[in-house]
Amino acid sequence: MFGGFFDKLKDGLAKTRNSITEKVSEVLKLAITIDDELYEELEEILITSDIGVDTSVYVIEKLRKRVRELKIKDPSEIIPCLKEVLMDILGEEQIKDVELPKVILVIGVNGVGKTTSIGKMASSLKSKKYKVLIAAADTFRAAAIDQLEIWSSRAEVPLIKHQEGSDPAAVVFDAVQAAKARKIDVLICDTAGRLHNKKNLMDELAKINRVIIREYSEAHMETLLVIDATTGQNGIQQAKQFMEICPIDGIILTKLDGTAKGGVVISIKNQLNIPVKYIGVGEGIDDLQEFNSKDFVEALF
Repeated sequence: MFGGFFDKLKDGLAKTRNSITEKVSEVLKLAITIDDELYEELEEILITSDIGVDTSVYVIEKLRKRVRELKIKDPSEIIPCLKEVLMDILGEEQIKDVELPKVILVIGVNGVGKTTSIGKMASSLKSKKYKVLIAAADTFRAAAIDQLEIWSSRAEVPLIKHQEGSDPAAVVFDAVQAAKARKIDVLICDTAGRLHNKKNLMDELAKINRVIIREYSEAHMETLLVIDATTGQNGIQQAKQFMEICPIDGIILTKLDGTAKGGVVISIKNQLNIPVKYIGVGEGIDDLQEFNSKDFVEALF
């Protein structure tokens, strides 16, 4: 990843870094020996930085094991070990070549930055020379359609929309026909995010899926869930609820720059076993980055 991107990631993770790394360094500086008390202090730091209790316990367990195996005696040598443990948990998520044509369904509750993420993703794909089309299938809120219109013109990507209150599956149907006629590479569909009414949402997404399978069977489908990093562990609960509604292929984690809860990335991978595909580290149209675990851990420390 080239400098500019990494610097942005580093800046974006500043608050999380202050909450995790600086505290860890502080504790290790004061430690004389590696003992249970030290591990307990480290575990507490992880829990308070929103890595979550289960994941924090798991991280420390792995860390103890690695320190034992490498026969490390000096507390100052713990950080490289911790980095390795986190890298293992996050895994090497290789961004594969986009299989075309592709349909990306974007789901998530209102207010998490779903529309913004779609605009940024469209812009990113377009910059890689893909032909992109957006479908405004969150017809529940007029604001969602208007907002998407602003982002699609910013990204210079065409938008298919109907009126507020119309059938989302009908919007997707039209978008699929347009995608086929215009030889579009990637169709991105915005969908409504009303978790409090699970049954309706489930039916709606099932109907959209049926339309895509029937009308566009040659397309590769991917469902991405948008989570707001500032909600920390609540985001994990949201993800679990969405997983009951439909299979999720990846996570877009927004607003990482505005929170000290960036540790939630580790929690998501460990608890849900869903890869984080994109992270949002700023307001700009090019501030949605493909997630790279190595860069993430490096930027964190």
